Amino acid sequence: MAAPLTAPPDPHPWPPKVRLPPLACDCHLHFFGPASKYPWAQDARYTSAEATPETYFGVQRVLGLERAVVVSGGAYGTDYRLLADALARYPQRLRGVILPPADISAAEIRRLDALGVRGVRFISAQRFAHLPPLEPALAQRVFDAAGWQVHFYPGGDLEAEATRLLALPNTVVLDHFAGTDAARPSLDVLKRMLDSGKVWVKLSGPMRCTKAEPPYPELTPIARALVAHAPGRMIWGSDWPHVNMTGRTMPNDGDLVDLLAEWVPDEALRKRILVDNPAALFRF
Repeated sequence: MAAPLTAPPDPHPWPPKVRLPPLACDCHLHFFGPASKYPWAQDARYTSAEATPETYFGVQRVLGLERAVVVSGGAYGTDYRLLADALARYPQRLRGVILPPADISAAEIRRLDALGVRGVRFISAQRFAHLPPLEPALAQRVFDAAGWQVHFYPGGDLEAEATRLLALPNTVVLDHFAGTDAARPSLDVLKRMLDSGKVWVKLSGPMRCTKAEPPYPELTPIARALVAHAPGRMIWGSDWPHVNMTGRTMPNDGDLVDLLAEWVPDEALRKRILVDNPAALFRF
């Protein structure tokens, strides 16, 4: 049985009310298709209509973004060919994070680093058991070969995984508010991890942290608390094209940008999160 087709993003993003600074970066998004060239993984839990770099760049122009960090979509498993091809075509404006094959070689890591890949992504088994779980030996391998980061998407298990994450040699980037449940937020562990100086957080995917509809008001105090605690290690991502939103309201990307302005009212601080922090982290 074919995996279900995820709902498409809003095709008409409207310009945000806030004006973004030059070189603003979207630090979490996915590309998909065409399926004839980039087939889905056999165990894919969803499929997607085409969401190409060129379509996304149109969204960028409306929003005022200029750079982006592409994350391999889970529907491809550990096949990162689409991501690598996009990086090769747009080396100035894109960087990447892959879902790593267990047997990836040092030579392949270095090849991908030259293309613009900057890290590997691991997923909590509590979220998706079929995607790569946190694997310290693999994290060590990519660090030794290219100094790559580890991006981790917790599934309510951040406290259980904190010790293993902090023991890694890699910089650690936590996806989607570190998987915080906005209905029962507990930031103590996350703040302790931020205090280590090696952990970053993506202010991304608010719809992944709450069952509420846009504008996800439960996330505002969480975002403000994290920014106040470690402004130099916060980045922002749209999570375009917002897969697996079946049965929920699809957010407009202009509204998601304006949410950042609500979370971070200070213009200079927004520039830090949108421009300076990503430039340092992803080596733009």
